[in-house]
Amino acid sequence: MLGYIGSGPYCYTNSLAMMQGGESPSTAVIETLTGSPFGAQLIAGSLPLFDPYGWDPETGLDAAIALLGWTCERSDGGTPAEALDRLRTACSRGPVLVGPVDMGLLLYQPGTPNADGGDHYVVVLAADQDTIELHDPHGHPYATLPTQAFLSAWEAKAISYIDAPFVLRAGFVRHHRVTPADALRQSLPQAERWLAGRDDLFMPPGSLGGAAAVEALADIVARGTPPGIRTLLTAFGVRVGARRLNDAATCLEELGLSHAASIAQRQARILGGLQYPLMRGDDQTAAEQLRHLAALYAQLHKAVAAALDSVI
Repeated sequence: MLGYIGSGPYCYTNSLAMMQGGESPSTAVIETLTGSPFGAQLIAGSLPLFDPYGWDPETGLDAAIALLGWTCERSDGGTPAEALDRLRTACSRGPVLVGPVDMGLLLYQPGTPNADGGDHYVVVLAADQDTIELHDPHGHPYATLPTQAFLSAWEAKAISYIDAPFVLRAGFVRHHRVTPADALRQSLPQAERWLAGRDDLFMPPGSLGGAAAVEALADIVARGTPPGIRTLLTAFGVRVGARRLNDAATCLEELGLSHAASIAQRQARILGGLQYPLMRGDDQTAAEQLRHLAALYAQLHKAVAAALDSVI
């Protein structure tokens, strides 16, 4: 089983790894601990994402931080001026994990401003009234941005999964040491719950999860993939989804869960193989592959559930 090392949209994972510095586990471990590989969702029947029903990066970050034995101070809300004061105070003590921000408004990124930028996470290094300096894990170390422009991105008006703007995490403290293997073992009940499907989270009407979400996406693709969905899948969804599943497979294998690992790797290979047909407009092939992918979610759930008693 070969892990993937390379570029990809792992913004919150890479940002958390930067915050933890030399004590951070691999990004494969962090991503798996967030729970993101263990499901799929079709939000409001139209927005496909290869992460679990009701999951979002805020939920995932909180889970990974706790499983690794860390705490941090999360804050949000207020006016832009109040948010800047919070950020400046936090930066006086060290780097700050900031996000979600609107990636389309980070004006050092090529192609911005862009209304379809999506959610993103960065590590802010310094902040004053004029300039923000940050590490952007999407390929921009020591990027700078005028403060007012950064505040516009940080307000994240287009991002629906937060209740208040200007989210930051600071004051990271490691309270006890947890090995990556132990953290992964402790995360398995959470992974099983995501794969089973959560019914305790608010979702827009028409939303679907797991195999049902992927089957419905296959129907959409078979009818002719709408341009917006094709762009989302080829620029983001396939890339991040395949990497997440491959990282989960690697982590499951490290725990000795070879059967679950092999299923996750099969999912990763199917999902990664969607990139070419979607790019070439071969939607019938893409739809067929999505149906194969959908059938494996129940198998992965069964394999993870069966492993709980043996590893925890």
